[in-house]
Amino acid sequence: MARDAEQPPVAPTPKAQPIARPLPAAWQPLTWRGVAAFAGARLNRLLLAQTAVAILAVTATLWFLNTGWFPIIRKAIQQLPDTGAIENQRLISPHSSREPLIEHRLLTFVVDQHGAWHGNSGGDLRIEFHREQFAVCSALGCYAQAYPKAWSVPFNQPDLQSHWGAWETMIYLWVGLAVFLGLFISWWFLATVYSPFVRLYAFFKDRDLSLAASWKLAGAALLPCALLVSVALVLYSAGILRLFHFLAIWLLHFPLGWVYLWMSPLRLPAAGDALPGARQNPFGDGEQEQETAPANPFVGEQTPDNHG
Repeated sequence: MARDAEQPPVAPTPKAQPIARPLPAAWQPLTWRGVAAFAGARLNRLLLAQTAVAILAVTATLWFLNTGWFPIIRKAIQQLPDTGAIENQRLISPHSSREPLIEHRLLTFVVDQHGAWHGNSGGDLRIEFHREQFAVCSALGCYAQAYPKAWSVPFNQPDLQSHWGAWETMIYLWVGLAVFLGLFISWWFLATVYSPFVRLYAFFKDRDLSLAASWKLAGAALLPCALLVSVALVLYSAGILRLFHFLAIWLLHFPLGWVYLWMSPLRLPAAGDALPGARQNPFGDGEQEQETAPANPFVGEQTPDNHG
């Protein structure tokens, strides 16, 4: 019994340090972890992903024009008479029928010099030409505008068909370039606006995230939104979605980006996992601080009590 009392106490087993979980390679911005992976990746990875998504968005837009609007425009031009023009803020044309030039669920053209408003009786987008003004109508209402004074343009089948054939390819190029540059400008602007909030949010969630990494994560979080709208545009052009559904998806793509900004930082390793030996965030989850000094080999042994 005396020997048992003289044995030194057993030192407590040190708590095993958590192992940092590596993030996957940054290549797809569709999942929370996939977006979070761009925070630690090189900038060219993000630029490559943004370029790929922008090309897909441009392809969807041009496909919509090629299969949706442009064939309707060409057919509407073919229904115009051989003479006619818009001059001195007035439409001059022998066209007297009040029936639409062409009526389609996507786009409808009407030439009515009697001034009757057809409203949105057919087509998701309806363009009306009247004697002294034109109107663009949709489910949201009509916008009417008088012909500009500087307009002196032909409004007949031979001239418009020739002009359209000459400019159609350039319109494709302009639209594609506008979509491509517009996406990059919006992504970089929004990433700059969002990155300080993402950095602050990650700090309070005890995630190791610099301001530059926050910018890359915010930029990647916006890519699923562009993909969603691109898919919706293709489905709308194919007739699978109606205009109401497409507009609803377009509106929902804004909060979708916020959801990615909220969830993706939580997939990053905790600050203590990412930087072993560093002190934990004092606003973190309450874990004890880790000292940067080497471990004391005598930790765990009782110190003699000189006053005992």
